[in-house]
Amino acid sequence: MAPARFRPPRPAGAAAAVTAVTAALVATLLAAGPAGPAGAAGVTGADGCAGPRTLRVPGAERLVSACLADLTTAGTVASGHTVPAEWAGLHPAGAVNPTGVPGRQLDGYFPDTSTFNTDHGWNHDAQFVVRLPERWNGGLVVAGTPGVRRQYANDVTISDWVLARGYAYAATDKGNSGATFYRDGVRPGDAIAEWNRRVTELTLAAKAVVAQRYGRAPRRTIAAGVSNGGYLVRWQLENHPDLYDGGLDWEGTLWRPEGPNLFDFLPPAMRHYPAYAATGDPAAHDAVVAAGFAPGSEPLWAFHAAVYWDLTQRIYREELDPAYDGALEAGTPFCAPGTPACDADYDYASRPPSVHRAVARISLTGRIARPMITLHGTLDALLPITRDSDVYAGMVGREGRARLHRYYRVEGGNHVDSLYDAYPDLLRPILPCFRSGFAALEGWLAGDAPPAGATLPRPASGDLANTCSLRG
Repeated sequence: MAPARFRPPRPAGAAAAVTAVTAALVATLLAAGPAGPAGAAGVTGADGCAGPRTLRVPGAERLVSACLADLTTAGTVASGHTVPAEWAGLHPAGAVNPTGVPGRQLDGYFPDTSTFNTDHGWNHDAQFVVRLPERWNGGLVVAGTPGVRRQYANDVTISDWVLARGYAYAATDKGNSGATFYRDGVRPGDAIAEWNRRVTELTLAAKAVVAQRYGRAPRRTIAAGVSNGGYLVRWQLENHPDLYDGGLDWEGTLWRPEGPNLFDFLPPAMRHYPAYAATGDPAAHDAVVAAGFAPGSEPLWAFHAAVYWDLTQRIYREELDPAYDGALEAGTPFCAPGTPACDADYDYASRPPSVHRAVARISLTGRIARPMITLHGTLDALLPITRDSDVYAGMVGREGRARLHRYYRVEGGNHVDSLYDAYPDLLRPILPCFRSGFAALEGWLAGDAPPAGATLPRPASGDLANTCSLRG
């Protein structure tokens, strides 16, 4: 007998209301036919594209359509329907991606007042991309983007793979992007809170577009994302589980008002790393390790100190605690400890309650209500695993949701897969483990439970850029 599928309790309140809205949207679009309902931006597709010539995206303010011979990056780079700079550095050079998926691409935006996103010359945020393959398997994958990147950031790591498996795919720029994303919104935390709202918005709209294109609503919807995109998966499965059947969380960012969060471990790393880099000071080294950065990750510290730690701390701190540096905006880059309002000296625990309330607005609880697979590298030198996914897995367990969660710790995995090319004897790409995890989630949703969570040992040899077993 096949094992029973998970049947989490139906959420009440806002989540139930979202479900009702989803059903209403899909029913309205199916009943309305090609013309679609009022209040939805629409496009007429190019000749030769399968399906209805006219498609509408509920709530969209602008929409353009293209019938493409290949929706994967093998085709969209040449046709101009992706932006390689947005996904640069997120995958190992040796990764082999599928190609040859014909279908329709929709690009557009929802109403928004901010203008960080310059893609297409639109200078308008809340941009999205929806890809509809000709050969559809009945599913939909929705993604938010990592870091402060835009809507094409997952094209190599997620879109290519799921399109080749027959899924429709949708991604959003989260409503703001770039290193000054914190300028969006009015209150501390507004910009990040918008990320969650934009993923919900796109999921609702994408379900409706899928229903128009294929004549029925998706039978399976999966949320997937990397880093901040992984955070969005966690948040959606906690807050709007009725929109999804499951999720893939690749090293999602952890926010908790009481900590840990990145404000706990980035400042001490910024504060002590320079002394270690200059002299090899053992005390400075031990302070960075004590902050959460794994022994063995030392070769990665110079890169992260130069590229990630300082910038990440300053821009997220400006978003959630702008008063710390007074009239300055995002502090002073690479300031020495002791400099007034230096982020290397930032002490989250001592900040006013208003700061902790701002973090609480975007925080996670662990109360997922759909099956979710989490992957995180043991040598993550941006979001240390012991301060992030180890903690989140514990939160899920304490909420009584462990049966809905599989957690795979990837030995040798780092936050950015491209560093594998520089450190092939130290690191291991997580991308192939993500793909194995996606296949495992598909099986799980069909009633075949995936392997128990484990630390996946780094193979001594083999094609690490393209293979990964979840069976330890």
